Amino acid sequence: MAAFPYYDAAAIGALNDQAVVLLKLFAARGYTREEPSILQPADIFLDRYGEEIRRRTFTLTDPSGRDLCLRPDLTIPICKHAVDTGANFPARISYNGLAFRHQPSKPLRPTQFFQAGVELLGLDDAAAGEAEILALSFDAMRAAGLADFEMRFGDLALFGALVDALELPAQWRTRLKRHFWRAGYVETLLQRLGHGAERAPSRAEIEAKLDKNAGAPPSGRVREEIIARAMERGAEAAALHLDPAIAGVITKLFGISGPAQGAVDEISALLAAAGIRLDAPLAAMAARLKTITALGVDPARLRFTAHFGRNMEYYTGFVFELWSRDSEGPVQVAGGGRYDTLMETLGAKKRVTAIGCALRTERMLVARQFLGGA
Repeated sequence: MAAFPYYDAAAIGALNDQAVVLLKLFAARGYTREEPSILQPADIFLDRYGEEIRRRTFTLTDPSGRDLCLRPDLTIPICKHAVDTGANFPARISYNGLAFRHQPSKPLRPTQFFQAGVELLGLDDAAAGEAEILALSFDAMRAAGLADFEMRFGDLALFGALVDALELPAQWRTRLKRHFWRAGYVETLLQRLGHGAERAPSRAEIEAKLDKNAGAPPSGRVREEIIARAMERGAEAAALHLDPAIAGVITKLFGISGPAQGAVDEISALLAAAGIRLDAPLAAMAARLKTITALGVDPARLRFTAHFGRNMEYYTGFVFELWSRDSEGPVQVAGGGRYDTLMETLGAKKRVTAIGCALRTERMLVARQFLGGA
């Protein structure tokens, strides 16, 4: 597709026909369509996205000085509206509309795209919520003519449970979990922790480093605050140490990826050999795999990847992507997962469970046409 898509009559007709099919399916399952504004307050996105999406968000300032953005997805504004209006839960919401993202490394990719999807908010039975969203996602693929899709999935909750079992300060556990999806970041951090305590920098070393920076602040309160923070962070890092054997287990965990059942068995064996008990997340993974296969997905088309968190910081647990093919090869056409803390960060007074799925409808059309669909 072009970087700046132009939709002719045929393209509009195909997109509209597909949207009708998908929205009818969503409505039949009790999902009510909503449409948030294309222009949104920038902060509600930038404060909750990972770096990869933040740098791809179109931002602007209106004449009154407000920082705005073109919505890079529809999940966050839908959740924000549910919080602001005091929605009754569980809430089932569907949507179909444009999203906008800059493509710095792929300038020929479209900067806008149509996205349809569903959000299930406030259903306390996590397993039931996952089964509902998965069934709806799979049926949407089939309704769009893409029955032979493949699925890739992971579980941030497994890594989170493992980190919570470690003897680390709370802020470091949060840091590890927050950056789970960033390729290489957690591995580098684990390598540092596993090699033993680092020497804390002295005040003189910090001042010398500041002085080398042409933009360094002169003497005064700001400089003193920077030095104090640097010394505090250095002391914290120097006090940290992670058993190299445990760091090795996490590194091995990140390397597990393959056919779903085999990967789950491999993770169980790895943790058992290390004497680490994570019964609850492992049981949830096994039950989830049974649910997926019971929904008619061929086990040979299921791939579990331990180090898979998608690229949104708000995901908290089970995450998945659905893949098809077009003329260029494999293409991701849908994705989603669980985001059980997002509603609270948007102002909810208590925890509200949430899970959803977004469908890249233009990719779905191209894949269907490539595979011989009408």
